[in-house]
Amino acid sequence: MVQLTEVVDEHFQEEQAGPEDDDDFTDTDSEISNESDFDPANETLADRLYALRDIIPPQTRTSIANKVNATAGAVKSVLSFGGKTLWVISTSALILGVPWALSWAEEQQVIEMEKEMKMREMGGDILTKDGSGGSSTAQQVGSALGNEVKPAL
Repeated sequence: MVQLTEVVDEHFQEEQAGPEDDDDFTDTDSEISNESDFDPANETLADRLYALRDIIPPQTRTSIANKVNATAGAVKSVLSFGGKTLWVISTSALILGVPWALSWAEEQQVIEMEKEMKMREMGGDILTKDGSGGSSTAQQVGSALGNEVKPAL
C-alpha cells in the first residue's frame, strides 16, 4: 500500500508582509460605513449639483453646457453693446446739451431783461402822462402791455 506524506512548502511558512495587528479587520467593512464625516446640514447647493452630474449622460451634459455658454455669450454681448450705447448717448448729451442749456438760460435772461426795460419805459410814460383818462394806473399798464402780461391771480 502507498503511504502519503505531507510536504510543507517553505513559502507558506514565512509571514506575509502587511499589518501585523489584525484585531480590527473584519470582512464586513466596506467604503460605506455608518461612521461617516458626511453632514447633510453642511451640504451646499453646489455640492448637491456636483453629485448629480453622474446622473445626466455626458452627451446631454455637453449639449446643456454648450447652450448655457452660448446664452451667456449672447447676454454678455447685449450688455456690452448696451453699455457702449449708453456711454455714447450720455457723453453726446453732455457735450451738446450743456452748452445748449446754458445758452437757452442766457437767452431767457435777455428776454426777461428786455421785458423789464419795456415795462420801465411804459411805466415812465404812464406816470408822466396826465391822469385825465379816468382809469387807474394798473389799467393803463395793462392796456399798454396788451396780452403779454396776465394778472397773477
